[in-house]
Amino acid sequence: MSLSLAMLLAESARKYPDRIAAVLGEERITFCRLWEETLGFAGVLRDEYGVRAGDTVALLMPNVMDFPRAYYAVLALGAVVVPVHALLTPEEIEYVLRDSGAKLLITHPMLAAGAQGAQRADIPATHVTVGTPLNGISIPQDANADAVILYTSGTTGKPKGAVLTHLNMVMNATVSAFDLFEAREDDVLLCALPLFHSFGQTCVMNAGFRAGCTIVLLPRFDGKAALDLMVRENVTCFAGVPTMYIALLEAAKTDSRRPPLRRLNSGGAALPVAVLERVQETFGVVVEEGYGLSETSPVATFNQRAIGVKPGTVGTPIWGVDVAIAKADVEDRIELVPTGERGEIVIRGHCVFSRYLNKPEATAAAKVEGWFRSGDIGAIDEDGFVTILDRKKDLILRGGFNVYPREVEEVLVRHPAVAQAAVIGVPHELHGEEVCAMIVLAENAQGVQAEEIIVWARENMAKHKYPRVVEFVESFALGPSGKVLKRELAAQRRARSS
Repeated sequence: MSLSLAMLLAESARKYPDRIAAVLGEERITFCRLWEETLGFAGVLRDEYGVRAGDTVALLMPNVMDFPRAYYAVLALGAVVVPVHALLTPEEIEYVLRDSGAKLLITHPMLAAGAQGAQRADIPATHVTVGTPLNGISIPQDANADAVILYTSGTTGKPKGAVLTHLNMVMNATVSAFDLFEAREDDVLLCALPLFHSFGQTCVMNAGFRAGCTIVLLPRFDGKAALDLMVRENVTCFAGVPTMYIALLEAAKTDSRRPPLRRLNSGGAALPVAVLERVQETFGVVVEEGYGLSETSPVATFNQRAIGVKPGTVGTPIWGVDVAIAKADVEDRIELVPTGERGEIVIRGHCVFSRYLNKPEATAAAKVEGWFRSGDIGAIDEDGFVTILDRKKDLILRGGFNVYPREVEEVLVRHPAVAQAAVIGVPHELHGEEVCAMIVLAENAQGVQAEEIIVWARENMAKHKYPRVVEFVESFALGPSGKVLKRELAAQRRARSS
């Protein structure tokens, strides 16, 4: 079967050539022109950089017009696109480039770390330039061919590249657009979520273009700027993480204007019911929550109006996908538990990724008997609604971004004053969770202050990762095998706080 993610833009260009596809500030571009410029850049990639079907091309870009131009240009050539997190350091970018086997990095002048990372990885970096539109291109690909690689970390080791196929991505965008968001052709979507992230990529850009909607790009989120842009551009749909909704509520206190919103979607972290209620009171629209991971393209469940909405849950499985609860402590097989019991959330269906790149053992551990083991602990009620209860792994969700403790710890222990480091998530009113580093100081470093560690960490890791809270302890609670008991650390910290 032939299918291509690039067809999402190509088909809308054919059906709605003169409709506005994207807006950035005063710039507006039609579907026809955006597709022509995409093919023009595809020509540059092919003729100047030798990009061919099956090659891997990395993309480091903020929410600007060049993101879709580059993204779909790579896909139109039959190559695989690797969106790179815009907050990574040059060293972290180098790892992604080397691990993915990227032939080229497409970056943006405002992201200097991109060129530095490419230089470290010894591959060329380029900005988007538009040449003569590529003619005679055959866009359709094998539906099961690799399309996108999204990097996600486990709680141990380096980040893993989750390989998504054209079928994964096209189906998730299509189901999101029509079954979940019930998109209309005259909808205007605000894209404040970063496009390098699976949430913004699938649920805004790909879903929006699939339905022929207009996407308003916001390169840097700010509550006041977002509300102003929503009003000026008559935005009807918005997808965001909880911190964005909190910022919009703050902005609405001093700005009485309201956009013509009809759909609000939330993901990335649990949205407190109190915030959901305040959003409904302020904007007159119910926020519908969903759940997913990079490995599920990302949407796996959603509060769907046709089925029903339950605040505090992440809804029911999307069309064509099964979600169940399995025993979390049985790892070599899937043992489902009765309705209402907690366990590990497992998922199967068209949304589940192909594999972890170059990591067959990690793939085998995650994909068991046809199910993907999410690592999240949840339950399903008698009506089929899924609730997230806990995380099997030590993942921290800060402002909708995943922070993996092991990665932070590995950087912290490079500081000469740090003997040991254990990173945990602590509750935070705005970000949901904050990164907290528990540190055992080296013997000769007793005069070191927490602020010194924080400043150093900020300079040596991505902005969403570094700990804003640092506490010094004499020692760590250890299990029988010598493993740090992080839940015990968290409990001790709560006891000290109270």
